[in-house]
Amino acid sequence: MRVVLEGIHKVKAKLAGGKQKYYLYAWRGGPLLSDADGNALQPGDKRIAKAYADAHEADKKKNDDTLRTLIDEFRRSTEYTEKADKTRRGYDLYLGRIESAAIADMPIEAVQDPSARGSFKAWRDTMADKPRSADYAWVTLARVLSVAKDNGRIAVNVCERGGRLYKANRSEIIWEEDHIAAMMKAARRPLQMALMLGLWTGQREGDLLRVAWNAYDGKSLRIKQGKTGARVTIPVGETLRQMLDAAPRVSTSILTNTRNKPWTEDGFRASWATAYRNSGLPMAKGEKLHFHDLRGTAVTRLALAGCSNSQIAAITGHSLRDVEAILDTHYLGGRVELAEQAMLKLEQHARKVV
Repeated sequence: MRVVLEGIHKVKAKLAGGKQKYYLYAWRGGPLLSDADGNALQPGDKRIAKAYADAHEADKKKNDDTLRTLIDEFRRSTEYTEKADKTRRGYDLYLGRIESAAIADMPIEAVQDPSARGSFKAWRDTMADKPRSADYAWVTLARVLSVAKDNGRIAVNVCERGGRLYKANRSEIIWEEDHIAAMMKAARRPLQMALMLGLWTGQREGDLLRVAWNAYDGKSLRIKQGKTGARVTIPVGETLRQMLDAAPRVSTSILTNTRNKPWTEDGFRASWATAYRNSGLPMAKGEKLHFHDLRGTAVTRLALAGCSNSQIAAITGHSLRDVEAILDTHYLGGRVELAEQAMLKLEQHARKVV
């Protein structure tokens, strides 16, 4: 029985020598019906029916794919699986919010249409009462689309730029010497160690809580950053080295609680918050100092000491772009001191010329 394949688009071509060749497409504008090597199947070939069916099945599957499909693919990607547990938990929270929203059922073709950005912003704005949460949700969505674009699933990531609501101005929020002294006075020895590690290495809280004694050789500290996977070797400054050398090694971890056990993140934050309250340091929103501000403070201190951006990046693990952004946008407390250093160098140069 002859099977009629509806919609096949046939194109006839004349080859050199007068021979004719046909190009059969599953539909007008559809894929070429070809063999495993990509050769166009000719009329009468028994393989045409299967190639036709496969083309329509692939098209049907493509049309069935939605943003939800891209989320599933993101969870299987190394961009998700190779991240630290804390990072994956953060992704999961906001991936769940996306999946529970109407946008999750948006077809892939619609996801990459420029008009989709408006729909995504409208979804983000449902969380506008909590700007930071809205921003985390937006960034997570942008990351899903970025992976999909890299994998060739979509051509355009409409969330690629902008889209954030939270505008934090922490330009003056760095740990000054009097802040450090107040916290050192209020904190017990384990928290003092954490403060000094953050100040002298510029590393993230989670990475410092995980660092082990065998990563310290008396001169340098080796740290693998959980967020980026970058490995940094940090020469240990005299102040921190004296504290490390004097500390009892009661655990495999350098940082331990008062029971000599490695900190959990929640346990550390609770103890840090208590010590901070007892220190008398600012508690008002926009003025309160956080542990993660030590990372930017470390960058600023290194800059004030005359270090180049490349030298700073080698210690903290930041990219050169991030070092510049921190100094230029977020932590400007040392701008006057940096200007004074620059003018002093200019004066010294001028005296040499004269």
